[in-house]
Amino acid sequence: MITGFLQILSADLIVASLGMATPLIFGSISGTFSERAGVINLGIEGMMLMGAFGAAMVSLITGNPWLGVLFGGLLGAVMGIIHAVMCIQFRANQSVVGVGINIMAAGVPAIILQFYWGNPGRTPLVASIKNITVPIISRIPIIGPIFGHLNPLTYIALLLVVLSHYIIFHTPFGLRMRAVGHHPKAVDTVGVNVFKIRYISVISSGFLAGLGGGYLSVAQLSMFCNGMTAGRGFIALAAMIFGKRTPFGCLAAALLFGFSDALQMTLQARGVPIASDFLLMTPYILTMITLSGFVGKTIDPAANGKPYIKG
Repeated sequence: MITGFLQILSADLIVASLGMATPLIFGSISGTFSERAGVINLGIEGMMLMGAFGAAMVSLITGNPWLGVLFGGLLGAVMGIIHAVMCIQFRANQSVVGVGINIMAAGVPAIILQFYWGNPGRTPLVASIKNITVPIISRIPIIGPIFGHLNPLTYIALLLVVLSHYIIFHTPFGLRMRAVGHHPKAVDTVGVNVFKIRYISVISSGFLAGLGGGYLSVAQLSMFCNGMTAGRGFIALAAMIFGKRTPFGCLAAALLFGFSDALQMTLQARGVPIASDFLLMTPYILTMITLSGFVGKTIDPAANGKPYIKG
């Protein structure tokens, strides 16, 4: 049994885990930026879906997948603006707005696809971002087979972890963002614009979620399929909670969920005598266990989910 498990636990499985974890890294750090500033973002699923749709459309029209990913991020940022205006300016219920964004994102792509191609389900194949080989890293024993040949967006996601950690914990903006999430009134009294910090954080959250969606459509699948996020936005939220709203914690949680997803695909490909439906459930079961608090409780920012009223 141990020998069989070691055969499955190969470099290819780890590489597949990194690939499956990439959109979750973008999504979980997206949620971290928003919630650190005190705004709950349940719309990450919808933002990722719109990002995936926008990336595929622009890649199809221009033949440039990098422009597609950029547009996907910008479309996610537009969803972030909607979320920010509704929650910050009009003080709407943040959870309800997030659910509304998810519902909107489930319908809008289908309408546009039906109008242009007469097929509400998917786009044609689009230009995609291929894996690259990093010469120096690929020659290093053990590390090379894992980190030497990945998708560029996976490398960007890993760099994002380091960059976002630096921004959140080692810059004045990060300090203000965390302070706004805990005690916005105190921050306001010392002259910091609470609304500006929250707007920047939520819009950044949307942009990162859109990049995660763009990875799905122009790097992982080379097309857009309606509903292709398949709950990854919610899994990213679970990874954010599991990771205690820290970038490196999000990375570890995303890798765990990515590994469970890659493992179930590997087991199916090897014909392991376990029902395929049960294997497909594995990442979602892990998500429910995480959200149920089985892995330990986290402390939310004190003002998380609470609209700020100046004055």
